[in-house]
Formats: sequence, structure tokens, C-alpha cells
Amino acid sequence: MPVLVASDLDRTLIYSAAALALTMPDARAPRLLCVEVHESRPLSFMTETSAALLGELGDAAVFVPTTTRTRKQYQRINLPGPEPRYAICANGGHLLVDGVSDPDWHAGVTARLAARCAPLAEVTDHLLATADPAWLRKQRVAEDLFAYLVVERELLPEEWVGELAAWADGRGWSVSLQGRKIYAVPKPLTKSAAMREIAERTGAHRTLSAGDSLLDADLLAATDRAWRPAHGELAEAEWTAPGVTALPERGVLAGERILREFLTAAREPARTETRTG
Repeated sequence: MPVLVASDLDRTLIYSAAALALTMPDARAPRLLCVEVHESRPLSFMTETSAALLGELGDAAVFVPTTTRTRKQYQRINLPGPEPRYAICANGGHLLVDGVSDPDWHAGVTARLAARCAPLAEVTDHLLATADPAWLRKQRVAEDLFAYLVVERELLPEEWVGELAAWADGRGWSVSLQGRKIYAVPKPLTKSAAMREIAERTGAHRTLSAGDSLLDADLLAATDRAWRPAHGELAEAEWTAPGVTALPERGVLAGERILREFLTAAREPARTETRTG
């Protein structure tokens, strides 16, 4: 009867150089481990302490990396500890088993999106038609499931994001602003649905999660216990739900705290109540 830990990665367990939030004196900064290289450059980090904790967690629970990243982007990450058997990519659009996408799961997801949401092409057309070249840097489609823009954040009008969210809501889509990226994601495309599927396959009796963005909210609300750092969209919105703990730490040290909380909870005696059904 294992414990399942489904955790967001970026700005939850791993951090870019810009997101580390190393506010302490240089001499007291934690030692860092690079866990992602892209185009021969170090891209994402965690503390060495976090790396050791993640190694312990892999032995104490079923650890499931849970990300909005595409499969290709996820496969750049080299996490310490045992290789996870399961991973959730593309915000739940792909459920990886031993590194391979489950075709039945993906087919079910695409069928639900076709039935409940406006087409991806309509959303991408709207994004390009309304985005201002003065602050738009890139437009991308991820796994033929959702779209995102890379923007100059300081030039981005807040009212544009609000208008986009209102437009998308009426078409079955949601909008999330994370750093320099604006995501437009179909509402039925959720991390929580994939987490529930893995919980059922593994027979997990308890579920734990962590995340920092609005795209993690459904996951955190669906697990028995969850944690969010003091940075990110959820913290800015002061979002909470039953079983969710708001932590005081920000940046890479929040990743350490989250892993400590996971380990402590995973080692607690089993409980009978769950919220995964």
C-alpha cells in the first residue's frame, strides 16, 4: 500500500538561476547541483541537500514527476535518486510508464478535449491576433495539446492577460502566467486526472503533492496533503484548499522544505481516508 508523491518540477523542486532566490550572504548560499542542461548550458538546479532528500523519497514512496513540460523538455532533466517509473507530462496529456507515453491514456485525453473545448487552432489564432509584437517573443504549441507565449514580462499589460482569461474561459480553456510564459490550456487537461490514474494503478493509499502555479491547483486540491511555496501564482493569489499548507520559504530553499515535508508524511503510519477517488 504505497504512498504516491506527485510533484510539480519547475519552481517547486527545480529552479532556474533567475528563480533561485539566493537572498542570503554569498558565503552562506547552499551548494547547488545542476539537474538540467540545454544546448550545452546549465539550466535548472536544486540544492545538494534536496538531491539527497529526493534520493530518500524515491525509496520511501512512489515519486511521480508532474509537469506542464513536453516529453522532450522533461527528458532533459536528470533528477537524482531512483528513476521514476511513472511521470506526468504536458499537464496530464501524457502519462509516461518507464519513459514511454501510454497510448490509451493519451487517446482518452484527446477525445475529452475534442468533446469539451474549443479547438487548439482557434486559441492559437486568437493569441497571435491579439498579442503585441512589442512584448511577444515566441509562440509555441506543446504536444498538439495547448499553447504558450514567451513574453517580455515588464512590457506585458496586465489587462491583456485578464481579457485573454475571460475569452478562454468561455471556450473551455484556462490561462496561467508563469514568469515569462503565458499558458493557454484546455480545462479538462489536468495533472490531477493523471495522478488519480497512477494512484489506481499503484494501489496508493495516500497521495501527496506540491506546486506553485494555477496549473497545479487541481493537483493540490485532489491529494490528501499538499504544499505550496511562498512564490508563484498560488502564493500571489493566496490560494488554498483543504489539506494544503502554505510554506514560508521561497526559491530553491522551498524545494528543500517541500522534500522534507514529503518524506515526513510518506513515513507516517497509514491512514484510511483519501481524496483520490
